[in-house]
Amino acid sequence: MDAPSSREAKLRYGPGHFDVVLPGSYVKCAITGVRVALEDLKYWSVVRQEPYATPAAALQREQEERRGERR
Repeated sequence: MDAPSSREAKLRYGPGHFDVVLPGSYVKCAITGVRVALEDLKYWSVVRQEPYATPAAALQREQEERRGERR
């Protein structure tokens, strides 16, 4: 079994904070699939409950939503 430090965390995203549901050291960006260390995580959607590696990834997801695209 993987140690918590080497596995993907499961989070609940709130406005300005997130809660750890399942311990881990990273999450994967919903757009790029890049691993984002929890201490570096700054961008997420409360509505969609998904993390983003960069502001550009968050913007891309918002633009896809507005165009009606689904992943």
